[in-house]
Amino acid sequence: MAENNLTSFPKEKINILFLENINRAAATRFKEAGYNSVTMLPASLSAEELKKQLKNIHILGIRSKTHLTREILESAPKLQAVGCFCIGTNQVDLRAAMEFGVSVFNAPYSNTRSVAELVIASSIMLIRRIPDKNKALHDGVWMKESKGSHEVRGKTLGIIGYGNIGSQVSVLAEGMGMKVIFYDIETKMPLGNAIAKKTMKEVLAEADIVTLHVPGLPSTENLINKNNLKYFKKGAILINYARGNVVDLPALRKELEAGNISGAAVDVFPEEPEKNGPDFSSVLCGLPNVLLTPHVGGSTEEAQQSIGEDVSNKLFNYLEMGVTTGSHTVPALSLPLHPNTHRILHIHKNVPGVLSAINSELSKHQINIAGQYLKTNDAIGYVVLDVEKRISREALRLLKEVPGTIKVRLVF
Repeated sequence: MAENNLTSFPKEKINILFLENINRAAATRFKEAGYNSVTMLPASLSAEELKKQLKNIHILGIRSKTHLTREILESAPKLQAVGCFCIGTNQVDLRAAMEFGVSVFNAPYSNTRSVAELVIASSIMLIRRIPDKNKALHDGVWMKESKGSHEVRGKTLGIIGYGNIGSQVSVLAEGMGMKVIFYDIETKMPLGNAIAKKTMKEVLAEADIVTLHVPGLPSTENLINKNNLKYFKKGAILINYARGNVVDLPALRKELEAGNISGAAVDVFPEEPEKNGPDFSSVLCGLPNVLLTPHVGGSTEEAQQSIGEDVSNKLFNYLEMGVTTGSHTVPALSLPLHPNTHRILHIHKNVPGVLSAINSELSKHQINIAGQYLKTNDAIGYVVLDVEKRISREALRLLKEVPGTIKVRLVF
């Protein structure tokens, strides 16, 4: 559709802000389409600075360090959409974003391979006790021995959380000759020869290596704690590439020091620095056969480019066509284009009578609707209307006056 290259608002006035060193593929997507007001910053901003910046921002891109609270979202009256250039969205108050009519997107699949590969690599390094031998050589000590070193082939890998990453780890592990067992709170189809267990305790008790792939929720806080660490097989290995609050680290340290857990790999922490530099500390620092990495599970160039392309495409399609596929806050709609029409997006409170009021107002003013789509969730409704070009501005004015309206936008 040729006219889709024109938006109702001049492209040079649509302000786009990308924080935290997001891959340049994100900015390229918009610049190639004529959006020139794109700012890229290498780090996150303080809450106060973010509030100032967002007053005139229409599209925002963040990673995991930027936290969008209700207060911050309330200070962003022009904000249309947020792109989380990472797997999770827990850094955004999704309820507040929903109530303010801000669409939130993420990339739930783009870096799964990078994380899965690092889990397998860490498993091999730990079961061979490579961190110990590496440190010894750096200290000038030759420690050539096989004691305590094993192959992963024939060992049992236990996966807690059999989602996008957990299932990929499962496939890679089987390729290495491992037996795979897993536990998930939802029923999941096993891949390959993986075996689902009825309880997490069963997995912990049987696995030689346990890897965690669960979201950061109140229900998963300290999921691995002093009580269930005792269920682990003697000499087992624990890998946490999920969220920083799912493991009780002081309790893990005690088990490592006692030799009950023979190794650990941790990539995420309850508190992480805002920027690169010194002064990081953890109760796990200095322990033998422990791999600590600075939240780099998904930080490969391939993954970051894929995330940049995935999320920017979702933001672009929402900005230009109102497509909300993949949104966590606005009901998902993907719509065909109708010729000789203009498209209006209407986000409103999910209360009875709004759609009737929309149709009544447009009918009263003899405005023909070529296409109309409605989808709701518990808080808001999302209506997309394609109306005749000649009267789209009048329709926009009328829709702004409908009771319960949160946001209205003429797309093209």
